[in-house]
Amino acid sequence: MKPLFVLIGTFVLTLAATRLLGGAANYVLAGNLAMAVMLFFTGLAHFTLTNGMMRMLPSWLPARKAWVYFTGVVELAAAAGLLLPSTRHWVAWPLIVFFIVLLPANIYAAMHHIDYQKGTADGPGPRYLWFRVPLQLLFIAWVWFFGFSS
Repeated sequence: MKPLFVLIGTFVLTLAATRLLGGAANYVLAGNLAMAVMLFFTGLAHFTLTNGMMRMLPSWLPARKAWVYFTGVVELAAAAGLLLPSTRHWVAWPLIVFFIVLLPANIYAAMHHIDYQKGTADGPGPRYLWFRVPLQLLFIAWVWFFGFSS
């Protein structure tokens, strides 16, 4: 839920700021900045909530901590790439694939009631997927729309 608030909040604030400063709302800037800010916060979470995020991955997966750190770095790098018009198009496709690849970890976490923030197994469970899957689709559509806009 927090990433959605960050995404929408940053989008709205950036639109308001571009309107106040430049006279016209800059939707492409607002969309890419909003996704970058969201990715920045979620990427940082990989380094502050590592143990909980490791629990989102099946135990048979080797080097789970390394995967959590790696995906955190990917999110931080994608955030930076979305901010530059010259790299935005190059970042959008891999980021869409990244969001698709992450979905099984979210499904696994929901099926096992993982609360990644607390690192416990008392999360909301499968009902969380009613929110998470549409949210993941929103992220993909967001990157598709704003990442490929000029």
